[in-house]
Amino acid sequence: MGHGVDSVLAGARVGLTRYDPAGTAAALDRGALVVDTRTETQRAEQGELPGALVIDRTVLEWRLDPTSGSRIPEATGWDVEVVVVCHEGYSSSLAAASLRAVGLHRAGDLAGGFAAWRDAGFPVGRGPADVRR
Repeated sequence: MGHGVDSVLAGARVGLTRYDPAGTAAALDRGALVVDTRTETQRAEQGELPGALVIDRTVLEWRLDPTSGSRIPEATGWDVEVVVVCHEGYSSSLAAASLRAVGLHRAGDLAGGFAAWRDAGFPVGRGPADVRR
């Protein structure tokens, strides 16, 4: 592996499930945790992804690790399916790889991010979002 963010991103995506918008909607329907890591400003400008949990990227691993004292109630085990969403599908890949490193082997991300979801015609909400601190 080389250096730089592109190299790190390529490494993060090895073996990572990258969902398209329809796959993300199907994951939501089957009970996967769809986790939106976009900032409050991005969500205000772009809209919300209905059914997603909003978790700040800085605390993501602690909220989803089922052994963490700071976990959310939905973090019930290592087999939970997680789809991470960011704006365009770059930082979500790094976040999903980090979750996989923690032990959440079914973590993946939305390829193209929220922009792909919106552009494919999937519903965009105006809130309030399900924000987890």
